[in-house]
Order: sequence, then structure tokens, then C-alpha cells
Amino acid sequence: MSVKIGVPSKGRLMEKTFEWFAERGITMKRTGAEREYSGAVEGIEGVSLVLLSASEIPRELAAGRIHLGVTGTDLVREKLADWQAVVEEIAPMGFGHADLIIAVPECWVDVETLDDLDAAASAFRADHGFRLRIATKYHRLVRDYLRAHGVADYQLVDSQGATEGTIRNLTAEAVADITSTGETLRANHLKILDTEPILLSQATLFATRAAALDAGETAAMQALRERLA
Repeated sequence: MSVKIGVPSKGRLMEKTFEWFAERGITMKRTGAEREYSGAVEGIEGVSLVLLSASEIPRELAAGRIHLGVTGTDLVREKLADWQAVVEEIAPMGFGHADLIIAVPECWVDVETLDDLDAAASAFRADHGFRLRIATKYHRLVRDYLRAHGVADYQLVDSQGATEGTIRNLTAEAVADITSTGETLRANHLKILDTEPILLSQATLFATRAAALDAGETAAMQALRERLA
């Protein structure tokens, strides 16, 4: 058996993850055809590579099917209830930065803060007979954040596509989404509320708390942690 590291299977996240490990003397590479999710690890014994989508990695960590995984802090905290009991945060990796924010239409000139949003939500419900809709993929994080800041009279609606387009499509009045530059929001005539982001996310290396290690895996994990330290 070996210590399994789950890594995003394509794109910039995969490339930056490979670079991060390479800087620590561990070489990762894809093997096989482009559509084959297989890879190899060189430079350390007893460690293997598992290529997954970033959104799958929290689930695989929670199940103990991989020992380590690279994914966004936003995905871990959204998908795993009581995440600190399920995984250990090993190292922020310094890339994949994005903020989980709340944005409203630019034309809402009187809505700049969470207090303004709370007032607007109350007025919206009085005028329309239903609660103001906030489109998001991050129900747990957004709900906890708004509850902590006393915002009521809203409902979260699920968005699995382009969240910024839900307002234009009249399926939501506001959005809560990940952004790195804000350009897509501005292109859709949205503005970010003047408040702290719900979450500052980045690519992070996590370890599962669910997998038992045999003697060989324990030695490989110790050697890997020493190298990464």
C-alpha cells in the first residue's frame, strides 16, 4: 500500500500543485493519455498520485480513500460539516486565491453594506410577498455568515452554472460566489458589498483523519511531512 495524494486533475491548479511539490523535491506527473486520470510520484518512496476534480477531493478525504489532498479551503469548509474533525490543514499553498463574497446589482445605490442588505431584504419581502433570493453554490458558508451578521428575510437558491447570470435571468436578486478579480461581476453589472468576505480561500494541502495507516504508510507519511516542512 502507499500514501495517496489527491491532486486536481487538470488546469492551472494541477500545474501549480506540481510546481509546489517540485520545489520540495517531489516530482509529480500525469501518465497515460490526456483523458486518463493516472499519475506518478518520484523523489519519495511509498507515495502515489490520485488525480481527481477539486470538488471531489473533500469527499475522498472524508471517506479516508485518500490520505492527503489539495483543494480549495472553500470546498472543504462548504462540503464537510465540522471540517476540522474530518481533516487536518497541513499547509496553505499560496495560489488559487479567491474570495467568497456577496454581490448585488450596481443599480442598488442604497445597498453597500450587510445592514443595507438586511433592510433591502425586509423591504423586498414586504413589496413582493416572498424573500429576496441569493444564488450560490455555498449554502453552508453563506447561511452561517448571514446568520452571524443578523441578516434575515432572504432565501438561498442553488446555482450550479454561472452564478453571476442568475440576476439577469430573474432567478435571483443577489449572488454569493467565489471571485479572484471581480471582473466577471463587473461585466454583469454587479458590485461587491463593502464588508469582509465570507471566506478568503486558497489551494491548501489537507490530510484525512479517517484513514488508518499501516507501518509502511506511517513511515511514508512521516517522511513526506518532514520533506514538506
